[in-house]
Amino acid sequence: MKICIMKETLFLNKIVNSLFGIDVKSLLLIVLAAVGIYITIIIYTRIFGKRSFSKMSSFDFAMTVSVGSMIATTVLSDSVNLTEGAIGLVMVYALQLLAAYFRRFLVFRKIIDNQPTLLMDGEEILKENLKKVRVTEGDLRSKLREANVIRLSDVKAVIFETTGDMVVLHKDDDTEIEPWILKDVKR
Repeated sequence: MKICIMKETLFLNKIVNSLFGIDVKSLLLIVLAAVGIYITIIIYTRIFGKRSFSKMSSFDFAMTVSVGSMIATTVLSDSVNLTEGAIGLVMVYALQLLAAYFRRFLVFRKIIDNQPTLLMDGEEILKENLKKVRVTEGDLRSKLREANVIRLSDVKAVIFETTGDMVVLHKDDDTEIEPWILKDVKR
């Protein structure tokens, strides 16, 4: 019986190896590591919050890239086991949580966040600001079309946010934009 099971295992290993170029043991380890790291990420994201993958700042982008890299390394590398990958992930999540806390302080926020920048003030396109944030007039036109702007006179302001998104504020009437809304926006 034992010999029969060994022959079947060798046969299965030979088929898997010829089809996928990997042995059954390695394939099983990859599957188990993927499931383990997947569950770990779900648990950490539930603990640390959705902000872990939000598009907020360059630090948040670094977080997303780091998590992706750690997932790939943990699942596909023999040099990093599941426990090491989980420890590395918890450190990245903790750093992101720490950065979110310190972002409350202006000095730290200026270090890790881009500043929102005004790209249009009414009908006026601020070309110097476009250059500073590396946005072309074509990008701006595209965003205006996406926001259903049919005349430049319909625009109250266009702001390039810290996330890289462009926000179009429409001119509905002569109401001024409240200063609080534009508080951190670079003119």
